[in-house]
Amino acid sequence: QLQLVESGGGLVQPGGSLRLSCAASGFTLDYYAIGWFRQAPGKEREGVSCISRRGGSTKYADSVKGRFTISRDNAKNTVYLQMNSLKPDDTGVYYCAAARRTVSTTLFSWEFDYWGQGTQVTVSS
Repeated sequence: QLQLVESGGGLVQPGGSLRLSCAASGFTLDYYAIGWFRQAPGKEREGVSCISRRGGSTKYADSVKGRFTISRDNAKNTVYLQMNSLKPDDTGVYYCAAARRTVSTTLFSWEFDYWGQGTQVTVSS
């Protein structure tokens, strides 16, 4: 069974950091671009970041550039999202997703084939 599992979410104060992990089971991530998306209450889901199959290319939403870093360890079949200088606007459920056909990177959700269940990130004092 193909599965993506996110972890690392939680409650953090503004200015703090979290590192999210996205682990795959049932398939290898080597052949997939991996993206992170988030959805805040009452808002549409938005693309946050994406990394290409081998990690040579990355893409970030303007709202997180300079604060978030995406990386991958294909040997561990895991992708990470390091989030620094967190703001209350970063609050939401964070999802990772895998795109089979994407050659480089994308933040368009319809290009992703598999999705995790999400992990909650809350930034609040």
